[in-house]
Order: sequence, then C-alpha cells, then structure tokens
Amino acid sequence: MSLRVVVADDSRVMRQIVIRTLRQAGYQWDITEASDGAESLRLAQDLDPDLVLSDWNMPEMSGIEMLRAMQAEGLDIPLGFITSESSQEMREQADAAGALFLITKPFTAETFRDTIDPFLA
Repeated sequence: MSLRVVVADDSRVMRQIVIRTLRQAGYQWDITEASDGAESLRLAQDLDPDLVLSDWNMPEMSGIEMLRAMQAEGLDIPLGFITSESSQEMREQADAAGALFLITKPFTAETFRDTIDPFLA
C-alpha cells in the first residue's frame, strides 16, 4: 500500500533527511515536498494526501497555522509534526489542534516506526 504523503519543511536538506529516514524505516510512500506551510496547504487541497509530515516553524505559514487552516476548510488529513523544538506548550497546542504526533529532531528510522506505525494499523 503506497500512501500519498506531503513532507513540509523550509529546509530542503531537512526534507531530504526526513524522506531518507522514512525510506530507512521501510516506508515506500509517494512523497511530495513542500517548502512552507502555505505550499503544504495548497498540496493538501490539490492532492488529498493520506498524511502530512510538517515542521513547526516555517515562513509564510507555520505548521500549526497550516493544520488549523486545513481543519477550517474541512480537510480531514492526518498530520504529524517533525520539529526541532517540543516544549510542553507546543505539544499541548499540537494535541489541541488534532495533530497525530510530534517527533523531535534528531530522529531515527526506529523513532519513525515506533511513532507512525500505530497510526497506520
């Protein structure tokens, strides 16, 4: 089963690291890259992906703003954050906004499997 996934991060290098780590974790997904939250929102509208993996801090529109915008438009697309910060306040905001999970950088393939697999079951 190949899921359609959007990976959003303003760092091209970080997007490549996320994608490589997803592949190492065994996920052979159809991945589309977005360089900020606004582009990710457009891709969510156009592609109706199965999952969005988003950084939190990005130009144009942050990850949490993008998640709230998706929900405001009635887009019921699962979203998880992959971010360098993970304060308790951020985790609470992510939970309140309906994010599936928040993975903190740096991460490993095992971190991805342990965090993502329960949501794929």
